Amino acid sequence: MLTIGKYNFNSRLIVGSGKYPDFQTTYDATIASGAEMITVAVKRVNITDPNEENLMDYFKDSNVQMLPNSAGCTTAEEAITLFRLVREATGIDLIKLEVIGDTQKTLYPDVIDTIKACEVLKKDGFTIMAYTNDDPIIAKRLAEAGADAVMPLAAPIGSGLGIQNRYNVDFIRDAVDVPVVVDAGVGCASDAAIAMELGADAVLTNTAIAGAKDPIKMAEAMKHAVIAGRMSFEAGRIPKKPYATASSPIEGMFA
Repeated sequence: MLTIGKYNFNSRLIVGSGKYPDFQTTYDATIASGAEMITVAVKRVNITDPNEENLMDYFKDSNVQMLPNSAGCTTAEEAITLFRLVREATGIDLIKLEVIGDTQKTLYPDVIDTIKACEVLKKDGFTIMAYTNDDPIIAKRLAEAGADAVMPLAAPIGSGLGIQNRYNVDFIRDAVDVPVVVDAGVGCASDAAIAMELGADAVLTNTAIAGAKDPIKMAEAMKHAVIAGRMSFEAGRIPKKPYATASSPIEGMFA
């Protein structure tokens, strides 16, 4: 079970809601993925205005938790204000905090403002999942600032490059006592499986599903990849060796 603050989830896959042609496809892919959390860019997808088509209406009879995110925010103050408004409108206090520093090319986070916002929002009583770079020192600072989970990028958002520094996932896992959710850069199911085999507690992916030729099938593939990757991690892989080792005993064969 994945535990984020006071919340518990059976699925270790988190999906996004962007880049789909409509809310129905978003819903169908999410259900196929088995995910119990869907992150929503509040500045781009409606979950607060009941007078307009609202994504929450599609999931009202499901077990899927809305995870508002602050995509598009570039300062701590902007993110803090956004989440306070969201909680007032929806009652949701489980959030994905992201403060973007480079809005043009990399979409890399501003980790300094992210930490500032985390400190304030934690005092406000939010359960915080904090998007960050893959630096174990920053991950530790975020956990100390009150983050209930850290979400290091695997590669730039939407790039589909997969995990570019596998060692850092392990370093971050050792640096913090909160769940580590690999976020951004996942391109296919094998990327998700690798993240889980490295010891991540969960994986978040959006573009890899929404941008696939068959989003529903890719969503289901991601579900199985995350399950398989977690099972592989828990089973414990064999040590890597530079030379061959016979898989069957050879002693006494010719005696």
